[in-house]
Amino acid sequence: MNPQIVHPPTRYLVPFDPKRVPHMFADVLILGGGIAGLRAALSIDPRLRTVVVTKDQLVLSNSSWAQGGIAGVLDPLDNVANHVSDTVSAGKGLCQQDVVEAVIKEAPQRIRELIELGTKFDREDGEIALTQEGGHSHRRIAHALGDATGKEIMRAMIETVRAKDNVEIWENTFSIDLLTHDETCRGALVWSNSHGKTFVWAKQTIICTGGAGQLYRETTNPDIATADGHAIAFRAGAELRDMEFMQFHPTVLYIAGSSRHLITEAVRGEGAYLVDVTGHRFMAEYHEMGELAPRDEVSLAITAQMEKTKHPCVYLDLTHLPNELVNERFPHIKKVCEKFGIDITHERIPVRPGAHYMIGGVTVDLQGRTTLDGLWAAGEVTSTGLHGANRLASNSLLEGLVYGLRAGEGASQRALEIPDNFTVPSLDSPPLETLPEEELKIEDMRNSLSSLMWRQVGIQRSENDLHSALKQIEFWDRYVSRQEFHSVAGWELQNLFLVARIVIAAALARQESRGVHTRSDYPETMDTFAKHILIHSVI
Repeated sequence: MNPQIVHPPTRYLVPFDPKRVPHMFADVLILGGGIAGLRAALSIDPRLRTVVVTKDQLVLSNSSWAQGGIAGVLDPLDNVANHVSDTVSAGKGLCQQDVVEAVIKEAPQRIRELIELGTKFDREDGEIALTQEGGHSHRRIAHALGDATGKEIMRAMIETVRAKDNVEIWENTFSIDLLTHDETCRGALVWSNSHGKTFVWAKQTIICTGGAGQLYRETTNPDIATADGHAIAFRAGAELRDMEFMQFHPTVLYIAGSSRHLITEAVRGEGAYLVDVTGHRFMAEYHEMGELAPRDEVSLAITAQMEKTKHPCVYLDLTHLPNELVNERFPHIKKVCEKFGIDITHERIPVRPGAHYMIGGVTVDLQGRTTLDGLWAAGEVTSTGLHGANRLASNSLLEGLVYGLRAGEGASQRALEIPDNFTVPSLDSPPLETLPEEELKIEDMRNSLSSLMWRQVGIQRSENDLHSALKQIEFWDRYVSRQEFHSVAGWELQNLFLVARIVIAAALARQESRGVHTRSDYPETMDTFAKHILIHSVI
């Protein structure tokens, strides 16, 4: 299948004069401070100066929001082959077998490593407590703080990275664009309130910037998940892959007018039921695994049941579970629901699907190398081949650890081979055709984009809807892309518009239904589409 071509409006989002912008130098530059970025930082040779750039505080990454846990074979009754089989089955024919086997085999080692770093997983009779989630054949999900696993893992990793003498952490610093010369990544142009624009030149660069959930009105992702890494890699010439595959989590707390909150898959793993507005338990009618079906199946079933009942949500029912279990396993969810007057031990939780995890991303090999020389990537920003067309629950933190380690080791080894006396290349910064910033209301435009994506590029898609969405986005983008912004909000908006166009291009190209990508006009899964959709940029 020929690569799809998307034209970024410009190579760089902002003009710059290299004589007027401060220059900093690092051996390895890591963009993103989630689990993948920090694991990469821990893999860098201590002789190398490493800079970790994160656009908010370290504790606010997507990784910190992860509730359910991290998957790995720790039960003697389980084995690697089972975990591999479950992953491949969930991926609906697009998983890369060698990648799945390599990552799954490493899982127990990576989990033990987290314990060595100080992560305190929940325990039962002295052993790591394990739970089961949708799509898994065995109990293999290690969790912490009941339902706040990401928070605990990130606590331990942040403390470890902060103690490393060779690692600098730049918080509240936005990565505007990658710097390239002779088709090689040479670092990044970043911005902060305190320093303004700064060139950070690096021998090797690793992107670990997370996801793209803010493309959609309904999402579990924090406000920072604006597809920045996908956009800057694409503008720099890196290949993207499988961008049609946005995974929608089946159970997101639905309170009209409020922000959305993830209700972890582990709730169903512990025995919660999904019921509709009439109290009918419906999942058995859609899938033999019932509530423990893979995420794509559950999201489609919930959507169908909502349409059937003409009700805006369905409900998670935990009321039949022992109060002690609910209070011990789900303290965070209990606390969140209490804010809305819901006692989850006695009342059902209103839920509906929401955008959760971008499966597609920057194409990388088994070592985390991208198609752009000098650029590596790890975590949600990548397409590794592990998840296929539908990610198996709790494989994401695992992927971040494995590929963070590999990208860090690879970038470290390559940086050691490059001498310190490399010269700064000359860069061209063409002037932008700009409009006055006050003419564009950024928040209104972002809300309009996310609402459009939810309606026409969401769980159910069709050629008419996709073309209609693309036409509207291209119309808006005529003046969004011409704007020279001077704020993070503006740059995020431009990144979202670019990645929205990429998602639609990929969704149009995949004329079938597979995993998290459902086309109402092409409802069947086709053997001819058992391949990746590649997206290339031409400026």
